[in-house]
Amino acid sequence: MKVYEALLAQLQNNGRLEWLAEEMAILTSPETYQADPDNAWRRLAGRLRKPREVAVLMEVAAWREREAQARDVPRGRMLKDDAVIDIATSAPRSVEALGRLRTIPNGFERSRTGGEILDAVERALARDPATIPVPERSRGRSNTGSVVDLLKVLLKAVAEQEGVAPKIIATVEELEAIADSDDADVPSLRGWRRKLFGEKALALKNGQLGLVLERGRVKLREITPA
Repeated sequence: MKVYEALLAQLQNNGRLEWLAEEMAILTSPETYQADPDNAWRRLAGRLRKPREVAVLMEVAAWREREAQARDVPRGRMLKDDAVIDIATSAPRSVEALGRLRTIPNGFERSRTGGEILDAVERALARDPATIPVPERSRGRSNTGSVVDLLKVLLKAVAEQEGVAPKIIATVEELEAIADSDDADVPSLRGWRRKLFGEKALALKNGQLGLVLERGRVKLREITPA
């Protein structure tokens, strides 16, 4: 109780109770925990491009999401993300092939779960490749890499200035999304994160904010149009 009171007092003194209210609203909303199995693949889709790989990803990710919800356990306990990607890229069609994957625990391939995964792979391979919604290639590091690098510097500077861990404010994936689009649908462009960092990120990206080095520390400087 004393820890709670101390943390609450700290939030009040810093004027950040609104942050707590926003985070609690997200955590207590049923929508936060509603995951559509048919869309589960999208979170991992950025790593794959071939239609066959995406098809397997769609089936295995949907299977994992349904099983996790049915058993009321984290999806990672059913199958790690790396294992899902490994299966999607290799498309194992036998117990032996599944067992040879480095991300699959010993003996897993001969379990009922292993059999269900192999069934999911077969369903995927039976699909018409023309119906697979292969993700579009992003503009990539060649065009936005320098912007992402600048946003990383900005994030670190803001985090140090505000006394907040960078990963709480924004992830690398979010920085890449912001670099690609001013309208990216990411948490760092919403609520308190937008006020703290998102607006600065957009200003930096669009030449309205600069970064300067003063006594070994990165500082922010508004850029006045000529």
